[in-house]
Amino acid sequence: MEQKSVVNFTNWRAGLIAALFCTVWLSLGCGRVDGESVYVQDLKGLSWTLTNGTYTNTKVKIPSGVYSAIAGEDVLKSYNDVDMRYISYDNWTYSLEFAEEIKDSRLVNLTFHGIDTISEIYLNGHLLGHTDNMFVRYTYEVGHILQDVNRLVVRLISPVHAARMRADALTARNMSVPPACPPASYRGECHVNMLRKMQASFSWDWGLAAPSMGIWKHVTLEFYEVALIRDVDVAISRNETHWNMHTRVFIDSGGRKDFYAELKFYAIELMEEPVVISTYAKKRLSWHNPVITFDQAFPIDSVTLWWPNGYGEQKLYPLHFSLKTWLNRTGSSLRARTSSTKNIRVGFRTIELVEDAAREGTGNYFLFKVNGVEIFMKGTNYIPMHVLPEYSYEEEKIRILMGAVKDAHMNMIRVWGGGNYESNEFYDKADQFGILIWQDMMFACAMYPTSDEFLASVRTEVIQNAKRIAYHPSIAIFATNNENEAALVGNWYGTAGDRARFEAEYRELYVGTVFHELKIIQNSFRPKPLISSPSNGKASEKDNYISDNPQNENYGDIHFYSNYEDAWNPNIYRRPRFASEYGFQSLPKLTSWQLSMASTDELLNLIHHRQHHPSNMTMIIALIRRHLPLPLPEDDNYVEALIYFSQISQAMVTKTETELYRSLRDTEHHTMGALYWQLNDVWVAPSWSSIDFYGNYKLLHYWAKYFMAPIHIVALYDSDQDALNVSLICDKLEVDFRGLEVSMNIYKWSDLFPKKQTVWPVILKPNGVQYDKIIPITSIFRGGFTKTNSFVEFILRDNTTTLARNFYFPSAIKDAEGVEDPKVTLSVFYSYCYKVNNQFANIISLNIVISRPAIFLYLELLNIDITRYKLSHNGFMMLAPTKMVHLEFISDECKDVKEENFKMTTVNQYMI
Repeated sequence: MEQKSVVNFTNWRAGLIAALFCTVWLSLGCGRVDGESVYVQDLKGLSWTLTNGTYTNTKVKIPSGVYSAIAGEDVLKSYNDVDMRYISYDNWTYSLEFAEEIKDSRLVNLTFHGIDTISEIYLNGHLLGHTDNMFVRYTYEVGHILQDVNRLVVRLISPVHAARMRADALTARNMSVPPACPPASYRGECHVNMLRKMQASFSWDWGLAAPSMGIWKHVTLEFYEVALIRDVDVAISRNETHWNMHTRVFIDSGGRKDFYAELKFYAIELMEEPVVISTYAKKRLSWHNPVITFDQAFPIDSVTLWWPNGYGEQKLYPLHFSLKTWLNRTGSSLRARTSSTKNIRVGFRTIELVEDAAREGTGNYFLFKVNGVEIFMKGTNYIPMHVLPEYSYEEEKIRILMGAVKDAHMNMIRVWGGGNYESNEFYDKADQFGILIWQDMMFACAMYPTSDEFLASVRTEVIQNAKRIAYHPSIAIFATNNENEAALVGNWYGTAGDRARFEAEYRELYVGTVFHELKIIQNSFRPKPLISSPSNGKASEKDNYISDNPQNENYGDIHFYSNYEDAWNPNIYRRPRFASEYGFQSLPKLTSWQLSMASTDELLNLIHHRQHHPSNMTMIIALIRRHLPLPLPEDDNYVEALIYFSQISQAMVTKTETELYRSLRDTEHHTMGALYWQLNDVWVAPSWSSIDFYGNYKLLHYWAKYFMAPIHIVALYDSDQDALNVSLICDKLEVDFRGLEVSMNIYKWSDLFPKKQTVWPVILKPNGVQYDKIIPITSIFRGGFTKTNSFVEFILRDNTTTLARNFYFPSAIKDAEGVEDPKVTLSVFYSYCYKVNNQFANIISLNIVISRPAIFLYLELLNIDITRYKLSHNGFMMLAPTKMVHLEFISDECKDVKEENFKMTTVNQYMI
């Protein structure tokens, strides 16, 4: 490696910016063509034809899927998940006629960045190849085939039929790979595990079956002379004096000839001069998997750290890579397309997964350290943003979802293994917002084939996607599958009769293939991938990665769901090292349902149709009836109450479980992670999500902002002691102890103001939990206060500022005595509207007035033209006479929102 001097840093930086501007300018097809640059012709702006022989659409734009090309998002409406299923049973053909834009390149790649899933590709009548994996990029050298006008044809095979044919082929050999079909309640399709496609597209317990097919990512022609940069991986490490950047530049070469190369590396905010890697300027680089590797060090004090959300800033440094390649020792001709570039942004941080032997009790710790600091991982699980994968790359929706994660004080999300490897924009936004990513590989809840062909496809999938995303500072850890070890050990799919075979295949797929191929981005300063989730983590190695109890709470991570127990009760929950899945179902708000219904639909019937859990609505209703005054099904207000109470119940369950896990941090259990299931939805349906399909918060997400706050007070009932355990949680690394106090306020359900108050001074433990008090229940409810006429509010204050608030309800709320009509009134206090790009941001302040305690006051905007909005508070206990709530939404014009556009609901109205 040699460094070439540059005369002046200011001039050099100005020149670089100008050069980068020119690159962007040329990529848009403007100005003169730079003869030395790789040229990319994107076929997305052209009109493709889609046909099955009877239906034809000649104006299709890619990215595209068959469902969306025919009917947009109509599959999400009414009963179309079933009524439009015929689309997936047919074979479809995409075709395009196009002219090549460049005629003087030695090599031309035709690159499909994503095809869903089984297809044949033809160019000018020549069969280029077959595809069988929607997660793989397919590239074909077509320079010798291109003509002035070209015809490209992609013939897609029905995924439903393709999956069945592969399963039938196994059956003919007296073999099977279970589960054959999802439960009948899913209304899904069979054998999705035969295909390398989004597993949830054939249905899931939270999602519809829409067996997609299409060209779901871009298609490009790449004109070049020798080779081009495909991916860059930058791993970061640190010693006592320097940060070290370990860089690998992955190169594609379609010419099948060894070549010469020179790489220039620019880090504009870190170095005054570019680094020139000239190792291969005099000796050839092999065209077989060509990689250029180099290290670069930076003094520690020259770098600003990247931190997860809530712990510091998310500083990102732009890096620019410029590669020049040529075949002959004498160099390339002047106008040969020999230059290729890549731009990424990196963050300087260290990350470790600590699994040392626990100092207390048995087992191993399971915790993440970032920049040397132990961090409790608070967050959620992320499913695909859309069941039709061509819609999953919408940047505005990604921004909204990731912004909601950040605003709720979360610092980690788990990208679940039954969906997709997410878009570059998704990981960029995670970097920007400080959201760490637990990245599953795309295998979930099934056994899988292990034929040579299948494993070869998986190898390509793992390598391509790992190289694409590994450099992001948000990537915390990879896991090779979701729940498949637990499924095998627990005999979920009837594998016990052939256990030895399935164990061997499990190890071959996940240990011998996925884990092995992930080594391409592994090193000593990145956490070692997990084989499964849940698992015993490092401890599973001694069991050859199939443990007797993959859900051992003393090791690794667990998934936990309560079924028919009282999930409002913290005593039912396990005490794990890390909870990577847990949660409870609820229903989206009424206006979201109305957007999904046909005029003839009965809402309750549609709810039951879309409830895919085998027990249907039984668990939701049973838990509601334990605690809340749900009307009878024949009552006129039943459905609205069911929706409202389901969201209260889900929020309370998830809050209770999250608070328990957070409070266990500094106990012998040393719980260090809580990721609830799930953040988002693929349609309007009963599900575990905290945000509905249209981007509206359920009560759970409104509440999450408080129970995941950096400073929080928790009061959990301990049935063994018949007492409240009061814990003060602090995620901040530094805190001012002065003037801290807790007030315990006892209210009667009939009165706005507390009837009794007890105040005591407290301290906070930085980055830890202060176990403050154990308060016997009998010391609270006495002297006129009973478990049915009273409830308790806890407030943590800093002098006069409220830092955190929480409540303890000693009885079921439906049994509360003294509840009266709060006489809620709402008025529009202030409205403001301003233009944002081509739309308008509306901000409305609402003044709410009550005369009695309002239990879980819920506001809903009834203007159905506004599909997505956000309130500053919702579903809250209102105990003060007045409260200001702020409403925000984006619309095509400034809206005149009036009082009559709001519906206000309280539990009170169902009790008086």
